[in-house]
Amino acid sequence: MNDPADAKHRTLRSDIIFIFLLALGIYLAWLVRDVLVLIYVSALFAVVLMPIVRFIMKLRIGAWQPGRGSAIVILLLAVAGFATLFFVFALPPVVRDVREFISELPTRGPQLLSRVRRIPFMQRVDVAALNAKLQDFAGNFATYLLLSIRHWASKLFDVVTSIILTVYFTLEGEMAYHWILSFFPVDKRQRLDVTLARAETRMGKWLLGQGTLMLILGVSSTILFVILDVRYAYALGVLMGLFNIIPIAGAVITVTLAILVAAIDSWGRVLGVAIFYAIYAQVETSYLTPRIMRSSVDLPGLAVIVALLLGSAYDGIVGAMVAVPTAVLVAVLLDEYAVKSEPIIAEPQVVKQTHS
Repeated sequence: MNDPADAKHRTLRSDIIFIFLLALGIYLAWLVRDVLVLIYVSALFAVVLMPIVRFIMKLRIGAWQPGRGSAIVILLLAVAGFATLFFVFALPPVVRDVREFISELPTRGPQLLSRVRRIPFMQRVDVAALNAKLQDFAGNFATYLLLSIRHWASKLFDVVTSIILTVYFTLEGEMAYHWILSFFPVDKRQRLDVTLARAETRMGKWLLGQGTLMLILGVSSTILFVILDVRYAYALGVLMGLFNIIPIAGAVITVTLAILVAAIDSWGRVLGVAIFYAIYAQVETSYLTPRIMRSSVDLPGLAVIVALLLGSAYDGIVGAMVAVPTAVLVAVLLDEYAVKSEPIIAEPQVVKQTHS
């Protein structure tokens, strides 16, 4: 006959061991948190890219239909082709603009500061001190680049590692996915599988929608800067498109930079840039985003802002980039397992009686 006290003692001992192992696992995960973030970002981008891979796999060239490996190779070749076109045609004007900006910073900076000082509430600004800081910045910029080579080399290594991991997750991700599902009870496995498949579909549509918004903003910004004859038009246009992958914060940073550059020459250009982006923000918010993003991602604006704040606070730009698709995944899981919707009560039907 089993002793209840002995059984209770074994249960308490098992709980203590479980808590100890859980704390040890959390501590080890914190020690390797950078690696875990890299793995998570790679897996997330693999999930986001899977709809494109499946689309390529459906293509037929005569009797040949590409498999998953061939589809990934085709996708990589397409990305490499676009990158080559960018480096050949678009990058030289960008490099020229950046080089011109660095060379003209010591002379253009004081001109901008003098314009700013003409504003009534900015008359107390110490222009001489700011001018000295700008000259020091321009003189130390090359030194800063040399000292930060090691940091940028580390970031480049992380990018290359992330690309390799993304390829492997795309190739063998389903095996890892089914292995993780095997830890769940059989009766709950199918529900989780269907839920995650729904999240994957929405996350894949996010990438397509975000890429479309980036392209629209980058092209329209470049056209505007060329028309207004704003300095460094191509560099600013590329930054506008690239930084748009970070919703809200990216637009604020690049618009502020564009206004500062336009202020070097005239307030008329500043007014033109400000009016354009005020109109574009309304068009994107009220027309582009609802039709391109909201129909697929289906996240409220508050959820997007909170996700961006949490993502950027955790891992800066990388965290902000993956914040929205992560919020999509969390929202789908919460809708399935946590949100309790109210039952729909059918209204009583009124039966019409006819009198003979």
